[in-house]
Amino acid sequence: MSYSRIVDVYEALDSTTKRLEKTSILGDFFADIGEKNPKLLPVVTLLALGRVFPTGSEEELGIGTKLLMKAIAFVVGVKPEDVEDMQRDAGDIGQAAQNLFMKKKQSTLFSRSLTIEKVHSNLIKIANISGSKAQSKKLEILRELLSSASPTEAKYITRTVIEELRVGVGEGTIRDALAQAFDVDKGIVERAHMLTNDLGLVAEVSKEEGVQGLQKLTLLPGKPVKPMLAQLSPGISKSILEMGWALCETKYDGIRVQIHRLGNEINIFTRRLENISKAVPEIVEYIRKSLPSKNFIVEGEIIVTKDGKPISFQYILQRVRRKYDIERMRDEVPLKLYLFDVLYYDGPLIDVSFEKRREVLESIVTVSGDKIQLSRNVKVTPESLQDAEDLFNESIKAGHEGIMIKDPHAPYMPGIRGKKMLKFKAEPETLDLVIVGGSYGRGKRAHLIGSYLLAARDENNELKTLAYAATGLDDQTLLELSTLTEPLITSKIGRQVKIAPHIILEIAYSEIVKSPEYESGYSLRFPVVKRIRDDLSIDDIDTVERIDSMFKGPD
Repeated sequence: MSYSRIVDVYEALDSTTKRLEKTSILGDFFADIGEKNPKLLPVVTLLALGRVFPTGSEEELGIGTKLLMKAIAFVVGVKPEDVEDMQRDAGDIGQAAQNLFMKKKQSTLFSRSLTIEKVHSNLIKIANISGSKAQSKKLEILRELLSSASPTEAKYITRTVIEELRVGVGEGTIRDALAQAFDVDKGIVERAHMLTNDLGLVAEVSKEEGVQGLQKLTLLPGKPVKPMLAQLSPGISKSILEMGWALCETKYDGIRVQIHRLGNEINIFTRRLENISKAVPEIVEYIRKSLPSKNFIVEGEIIVTKDGKPISFQYILQRVRRKYDIERMRDEVPLKLYLFDVLYYDGPLIDVSFEKRREVLESIVTVSGDKIQLSRNVKVTPESLQDAEDLFNESIKAGHEGIMIKDPHAPYMPGIRGKKMLKFKAEPETLDLVIVGGSYGRGKRAHLIGSYLLAARDENNELKTLAYAATGLDDQTLLELSTLTEPLITSKIGRQVKIAPHIILEIAYSEIVKSPEYESGYSLRFPVVKRIRDDLSIDDIDTVERIDSMFKGPD
């Protein structure tokens, strides 16, 4: 099937901001593919998100912006610096590619029209290349692909390579479109996606097997799923009274992990679903010694302690990022694991209540004091509210963040944020926002970006600005952020810059206020940068919907 077919869909999606229209466009497209070429459904479903591989896959293209610019420059007959200049003018590498292809100085002899199959297979080839001269081989395949592309096709191939499609489509829109295309209940599609985290698979099963097939899809060790998310508690007593009674546990400030055992293989995934097993070999060892040799999925938090106290989150990031000198870092940055949930053991447990899952977890874990423990947990009734207050105070005194308040009757809901699991922290709530722009400082900081423009996601998965943040950036953090953001700058006008959305910051603030100045309709009073969130992806940033609910306050 011609690649121009999906490019037409991209253009149609880009031409509207209405989610229902986007859903209808995609629904018609998926239905058409299902009739004409059902084997392509898993491919086009992911491509509609600007992805080649499902979330959680360890496969990646491994092509950075610089290599992409080289490929574009070669095909259109300009210098890579010219591509970089065009990107700054256009504000987007994809738009820059389209502009340059429209002025193309050379044409490729015997170029053939691109097909979806060809584009996908070439991208798969790129991902599979490793070893000696890998970059030059990747570049050669990318050049071949772009040489046959029209200007508009080049725009979307380029964006797909960097996984920034920019047409305002998220996973929710894809799910609704699949439900429409194959006449399946939205809730059934959502649950199938929740359990598999693979929209390509969900698309294929929706078409071939319908409702019955989707209902057979289930959680499996080895395939990570998105974590259940916590909502802010309006107060310890109020939350527990609303639940009737609750299970409260210490909230740790570390890296949340999902640990899978399948056969003899143990894999550890972050909440971004990145596999960090090789970076934390001691955690793999602890798990082997402390849990049975059966297939399972458990959840926990990895922290770093020194003299019995937890220390900075940034030390943990040093470990999970590391690819070399891991043995040396084991001694310098020792890790400890607290387990707090089990999703699979002798079968899926996500529909089992949290109270029962906790009982299963306690029955299968052998605690090792300085290596692996269960989260501290207390049962709190309306008559024993003081126990929750005591746990909170003790947790804070021990250097932790606060407590979690969990509905004992609640199932596990991957990727869902709701009132079944709440968090109560000593510090005010923070927001995780992505950098989309900034401005250079003055005086001695004139060469550094000193203030960052931040954005949240709306229901169409589009980024909406919310605030500028400069406070909390010491010289070291400023230097680190400037180093990270410089390659992502897409345009400069005076001291102002636009930045490709990639880097996420945790932001504290005093108040959310209404503001016509920003695209979200809100602003933050006195925003403060708390830390860089390397453990989150752009899909994990806070939403305008959540900010709206926080502005209105808890019910």
